[in-house]
Amino acid sequence: MKKSIYIFLVLFAGSSVLSGCKKFLNVTPVDNLSGNNYWQNKKDVEAFTGGIYNKFRTATTSSAYFPAVGDMRCSPLIQTSGNARSYISDLAGNNMRGLMKNGWWTDSYFSFVNFTKWNIWYEMIQSANILFVQVDKVPDPAFSAADKAKYRAEAVFLRNLAYLFLVRQFGDVPYYTNAYNEKPLPRMDMVEVLNRGLEDMGKYKNDLPWTYEDPSIVAIRAMRGGAIDLMMHMHMWAAGFDPANKTAHYTAVNELGDELMNQNNNSYELLPLERTKEIFKGRTREGLFEVLQSLNYGERFDITAAFSDMVLRYPNKQPASNNKSYTYYTSKYLDILYPAGKPDKRKDYWFDEFMYATDGKFQLLKFVNIFAQEGEDVNPDDNMIVFRLADAILLRAEAQAELGLNADARATVNIIRKRAGADPITDSDEDLKDAIFYERNRELMGEGHAYFDLVRTKRVLRDKYCFHPIGVEDFNNGAWTWPIDQSAMNRNPYMTLNDFWR
Repeated sequence: MKKSIYIFLVLFAGSSVLSGCKKFLNVTPVDNLSGNNYWQNKKDVEAFTGGIYNKFRTATTSSAYFPAVGDMRCSPLIQTSGNARSYISDLAGNNMRGLMKNGWWTDSYFSFVNFTKWNIWYEMIQSANILFVQVDKVPDPAFSAADKAKYRAEAVFLRNLAYLFLVRQFGDVPYYTNAYNEKPLPRMDMVEVLNRGLEDMGKYKNDLPWTYEDPSIVAIRAMRGGAIDLMMHMHMWAAGFDPANKTAHYTAVNELGDELMNQNNNSYELLPLERTKEIFKGRTREGLFEVLQSLNYGERFDITAAFSDMVLRYPNKQPASNNKSYTYYTSKYLDILYPAGKPDKRKDYWFDEFMYATDGKFQLLKFVNIFAQEGEDVNPDDNMIVFRLADAILLRAEAQAELGLNADARATVNIIRKRAGADPITDSDEDLKDAIFYERNRELMGEGHAYFDLVRTKRVLRDKYCFHPIGVEDFNNGAWTWPIDQSAMNRNPYMTLNDFWR
């Protein structure tokens, strides 16, 4: 059984590389990726590692994962009149039971039920665990100690990336790091999962390079800046659910933010907002971790994967029949983010004159790179931005405000404000915390952070911040999570589901 599991995982990773990276990697045939023919040299290790990245790509860009899980729940999005996609209203209203009952839950186009199956995340974790162990066994003398350290660090980054995504969606999850796990495992408290992951990351993150000389893999492969931002997110999520230790988590975020912003070997910078197209096309000095997409090379996400599918129309979304955006933001929310008469270049560059339109003319123009022939049914071919420098800067500002470091927090958040040509924030204490929360709303709109920010800060409980709040009792019973598919119970007597959604 152990041998069978091992061969399956190796073949799975190899086949993923063949399908997802065939243009860039010369891969050994699949039937030679096991036994003594594999784990012989750097090419073998690179092929297996590429397969793990491809698992993350599959988990997040073969469906509407980022829009549905990260942006739309409890949101101020409104479904455009005449749009048949009723799931928009269900997600925005956090009406998950309604979503389960309508056809969109199992519809082959969106199939939200697939989000409840965590198999792909554990395939990613298992493969990362195998990579971590096997790199030390590669006999090729040309595979250096530095090579081994870098690939081990990539394995640690990838498995903890998967754990962050798991806990933000499901709460408590099984946790393991051994390469060939066969034991059925119970769910572990999510704060403990994050704490173990943070200890793991702390040991290996410095073995990742700050950036790469090869511009084609900048932000596409794990870099130290992406690892630091991942750790900042893990700390901030843990702080939201572990009040007894929140100060330690906020302190760690502040220190990590200092390392990223001031000790990065001149590897990262915020690009001028005028270069928005470059930022979201990807692989810039602002990017920390992204998933590559290029229509010119056939590297396409699913048509539903990008938030741009919700908020663009022709000519910024092909073909010409896409003459209405599916959704728009309520004017009340936009007025909070962009008060009348206040300067902000994000309003100028990311919206057009139809910013307040409710008839389908609304567009969010952050994601407008088009490399397609007229008539092709495709979205813009921006990369999927998972982490970028602006996100990390704002996490640090938030942590500083939570620590009572008002002056430091203002200085940090105003880095983002200055880039946008907006007036500096002058608030203190609770008003400053609110200002930073809304700054994240402004800066990261459509990038898969909005719902998670509501949940971890508990603002999802209050109608002052959330247009569709969750009640305290429901929240405590798991209403903020997604359901877990019944298949998780197979051959695991220790497994439990998220009871709220039964």
